[in-house]
Amino acid sequence: MKRHRAGVVVLAALLAAAVASGCAAETGGRGEGAPGGPAKPAAGQPGEAAPKAGPARALDTYAEALRKKQAARAVAAKKWGLAKTPLAAPEPPKVKPRITTRKGFEVRDDAGLPPVFTTVPTKEKIVFLTMDDGAEKDPELLRMMTELDIPYSAFLSDYVTNDDYGYFKKMQRHGVVISNHTLNHRYLPGLSYAEQKREICDQQEKILKHYGKRPTLFRPPYGNYNRDTLVVAKSCGITAVPLWSSEAFPDHMEWREWDRDLHPGDIVLTHFRGKEDWKGSMPDMIRQVMKTITDKGYAVAKLEDYV
Repeated sequence: MKRHRAGVVVLAALLAAAVASGCAAETGGRGEGAPGGPAKPAAGQPGEAAPKAGPARALDTYAEALRKKQAARAVAAKKWGLAKTPLAAPEPPKVKPRITTRKGFEVRDDAGLPPVFTTVPTKEKIVFLTMDDGAEKDPELLRMMTELDIPYSAFLSDYVTNDDYGYFKKMQRHGVVISNHTLNHRYLPGLSYAEQKREICDQQEKILKHYGKRPTLFRPPYGNYNRDTLVVAKSCGITAVPLWSSEAFPDHMEWREWDRDLHPGDIVLTHFRGKEDWKGSMPDMIRQVMKTITDKGYAVAKLEDYV
């Protein structure tokens, strides 16, 4: 019994020493918690918030960044005459969805060929904005899209971009991915295999030369293709062929789907065109398409985060 009591006394002494040592190490012997210094409240007690775990802190940081981003976007939306502030897209998935060819868009013996699709499989209320060709090089569009922080993808044809590669280089520096839309925007099913290879694969090399990276996405002109198109595209690095489910103009929308509406994951097409071709400018087109997208409760996400 005496030995037991002695053990308890020794253990208590050791614990007291450890606590004292920890306090001294935390305060350096002065300041909060030190004799004569202000008392340091325990975590979770009035005077100090309980420390947050890593994921919770990361979530708070993300929420604050999103709040600031949306506040800046609201200012930009007012400046550029948008009807409403664009909605914020959710964080992209950690694993990209599996893309398959849309029913009715298949070619014979297409196993292993790049999938052709108009919609990305997702349940999120997001759509993807894509712009084709490259004829119009409106500096207002660059400023507008940068300030609004709206993601979009560019599918370029060399015959209309070769007079000003620098315009699209500026776009690329703001996060826009440059993809393939052929050298000369020809009707591919009417070309031989060799001619299609020149149109698609030579454009791959042009984009590599001017923008530093071969694309993995390819959009055939007019949305027309055959088996040779997909075989050629695969041979020079293409992994997917996104088409579109709707098309935006400065004064209206055109729809592929029977219900004339947006759906989660839809790809929206528009073009680098101006008043010579349209009843309005590219900023007018953005105002129109963003009104449609936002009114329907959708946000614009970045296609390459999902494909």
